[in-house]
Amino acid sequence: MSEQARALAQAADAARFAPSIHNTQPWRWVVRGDRLELHGVAERQLREQDPDGRMLLLSCGTALHHARVALTAEGWEHEVERPAGDPIAVIRITGRQPAPAEATRHFQMLRVRRTDRRIVTDETVPEETLRHLVTETEQGGAALHLLGADQVLELAAAVDRAQKAEDTDERLRAELATWVGGERPDGTGIPASVLPEEVPLSTVAERDFQTSGTLKAGEGHGRGAAYGVLYGTGDEAADWLRGGEALSRLWLAATEKAVNLLPLSGPVEIPFTRHELRRMLGGIGHPFLALRLGVLDPAESAPPHTPRLDTDQVIEVVA
Repeated sequence: MSEQARALAQAADAARFAPSIHNTQPWRWVVRGDRLELHGVAERQLREQDPDGRMLLLSCGTALHHARVALTAEGWEHEVERPAGDPIAVIRITGRQPAPAEATRHFQMLRVRRTDRRIVTDETVPEETLRHLVTETEQGGAALHLLGADQVLELAAAVDRAQKAEDTDERLRAELATWVGGERPDGTGIPASVLPEEVPLSTVAERDFQTSGTLKAGEGHGRGAAYGVLYGTGDEAADWLRGGEALSRLWLAATEKAVNLLPLSGPVEIPFTRHELRRMLGGIGHPFLALRLGVLDPAESAPPHTPRLDTDQVIEVVA
């Protein structure tokens, strides 16, 4: 294997730790000489919850950004093609340069970052930090709209309506049960060990997975949380992929600042609540996700990481 091919394989391996909807990890990487191809995996798409594959593309976007961070942190310059089809994206190495400090820091955050659904404290995120996260999102190719107090209440209502709509869908509930709960020995899904024992009490409700976890939800009502909507200017496949890349950049930057980020995809999955989110944006963008940003109790231990598929299940090296 050439040095470049080895670097691409290592970047794909780092991308295994990217966040994805219900930890489905719906991606597959192919190292083909001097190029790294990213493919979506239909078998790990949520057919009921995500029939159009938007969340699959968003998830693949986070993996794409993780791979790019890994390459840049090792000093590899590269370019990315995002063709309209399969593969979803292609990374090509173009040269070498000293690794930027930012990429090194973000690479360190890859293994630290996790989805923590526990209640946040009443401590607010500093305005300077929120502005920094907005800038990071924009540099990642999307935008983050932070909600005012009135819009937070609108988001809470939209989340509640989306939850009720999904609760009445038997096929969706059955699909959810295949991905959430238990020990998840196959390396995908959300195990009980990272879920709260009960849905935390907060202004904007978290998703009710219809199963109990083992984590203490935490005290209080998370009054220090800030909420926002991640969005882009378009609604095509390339836009959702870019949205995932921006989400990854935002999440790593938030982790570096000790800010907990929790994605709230429910209101985006239901057409009428997604329209409500777009209305909050003044009709100027297409929402990818709602987000909670907050500060966790530093005295509490972090939950375990969600499981990951083995390297040979997601990476293929073609001679």
